[in-house]
Amino acid sequence: MEQATTWFSENQDLLLHYGIQILLAIVIFVIGKAIAKAVAKLIEKSLKHKKVDKAVSGFISSITYSILLVAVVLMALGQVGVETTSFIAVLGAAGLAIGLALKDSLSNFASGVLIIILKPFRSGDFVEAGGVSGVVEKIEIFSTLFKTGDNKVVIVPNSSITSGAITNYSAEKTRRVDMIIGVGYDADLKVTKKLLTDIVTSHEKVLKEPAPTIAVSELADSSVNFVVRPWAATADFWAVKFDLTEQIKIALDEAGINIPYPQMDVHLHKEEA
Repeated sequence: MEQATTWFSENQDLLLHYGIQILLAIVIFVIGKAIAKAVAKLIEKSLKHKKVDKAVSGFISSITYSILLVAVVLMALGQVGVETTSFIAVLGAAGLAIGLALKDSLSNFASGVLIIILKPFRSGDFVEAGGVSGVVEKIEIFSTLFKTGDNKVVIVPNSSITSGAITNYSAEKTRRVDMIIGVGYDADLKVTKKLLTDIVTSHEKVLKEPAPTIAVSELADSSVNFVVRPWAATADFWAVKFDLTEQIKIALDEAGINIPYPQMDVHLHKEEA
């Protein structure tokens, strides 16, 4: 007992020093943990306010909390006097190894977060992205599901979508229907233009504004080409295109206006001896 008392009295300053360090480490850990939790909740709340998917916001919040908590633990250990350099090196090496092993998955996850936050398209939009054209069925963390026109479901990795161009055909309420109609060189252009104008303007699904464009665009090798560019509601695009194509063909046939096919005229010249 006397030896213990003697040792305590001799090392009182040292024990007091380490006691204060341990107490400070505990305070750092408790306060740091509370701050990490508050930051994670703030991030999750901000993502939910931006209508980010719950799974994504929860995952990002958990990652943020874990990273901050590791930093707090290292700070607390450093306060006690533990050498944290080796811990940081090990964590760095482990993080690098995990990152390389999960490179594709992390890339798809990051791309999924970008798609959900930036919203280049939504569920129900008809888009062309990642080499696929179809209606967006579902946007997930790692992939996006498309339903094609022939009723096939295609799962595309999100990184393939964000690494290329994205065409959203449903982004605007109206679309322009671009058509090229070729007629023979013997056709009366004024009569042809009036006929095309009457067909387009009389179609019930063609919009009055913006006004359709009908004009001669090219004197091609075998035909005189008209551009026919009416506007329609996005949902009526294909109906207008198919209807006008059929009606224009029938009207040109009834008017005796020829729609030529590619041809070549060969002229033979006889040379006298």
